Amino acid sequence: MPAAPALPRKDLMLIRVGYELAFDVPAPTPIMFLLFMHPSRYGTLRQGDKLIVEPAVKVHEFHDVFGNRCGWIHAPAGKVRFTNDAIVRDSGLPDPVHSAARQHPVEELPPEVLQFLLASRYCEVDRMQEIAWDLFAKAPMGWAKVQAVCDWCHANVEFGYQYARSTKTAYDVYVERKGVCRDFMHLAITFLRCMNIPARYATGYLGDIGVPPVDCPMDFSAWFEVYLEGQWWTFDARHNKPRIGRVLMARGRDAVDCALTTSFGPTTLEKFVVWTDEVKEEMALGRTG
Repeated sequence: MPAAPALPRKDLMLIRVGYELAFDVPAPTPIMFLLFMHPSRYGTLRQGDKLIVEPAVKVHEFHDVFGNRCGWIHAPAGKVRFTNDAIVRDSGLPDPVHSAARQHPVEELPPEVLQFLLASRYCEVDRMQEIAWDLFAKAPMGWAKVQAVCDWCHANVEFGYQYARSTKTAYDVYVERKGVCRDFMHLAITFLRCMNIPARYATGYLGDIGVPPVDCPMDFSAWFEVYLEGQWWTFDARHNKPRIGRVLMARGRDAVDCALTTSFGPTTLEKFVVWTDEVKEEMALGRTG
């Protein structure tokens, strides 16, 4: 199938991104999080990206093995609130398309890429090998095979927030044919790893820029990246077309590595608000939060 037509260019746009997350914490609990912008976007930061935690507690920061900027706190009992607000510059270009991008033989791959061929928590490569080869063995190698996988997932899985389940794996998505954005990505990633194409999970902001707005609350979004022709390329099995304005927060093998918050004890999410909108220059000159 030919690549989807590119969206019209919006040159050097500004995008405001941020969130407010509030938790009820019944007892002192460590919470780890990936709530910062990914370091690869620092050069595009216009202002902001300052995490605020209430009540004020010490934030311990580190970078994980995938290069994500991470943090953790020892949250006191009671209400804990995370907020962030930033403005970033963006090219305004849709995701690049290179329909002739070559698939590398496994023996040609860089050592650091090989881990993205292996099974992971939500991507059961060993269990789905036969299914993947039955579906996609005849698809041309390289970019066309990745697009064939996206086409299949987009056409055969129904999106719905009511289908979210924290334990749902790629095989579950294949059987149930229902899921949220991360489920589409896990299924596509698993199929591609089965076909010896390195694939990794990504999460961040993706607003309704250059497309008709969707009548539902904004959320963080998932997509995935594949290694072809010596570099990583962005794909999205849920939307299945190039999009404008992705702002990366984290990458990893699957959603385990990119969990935006992980609580080491019982917590209850009480508020979840995300924003990602194109803004004008004059707004960028004002205070963001």
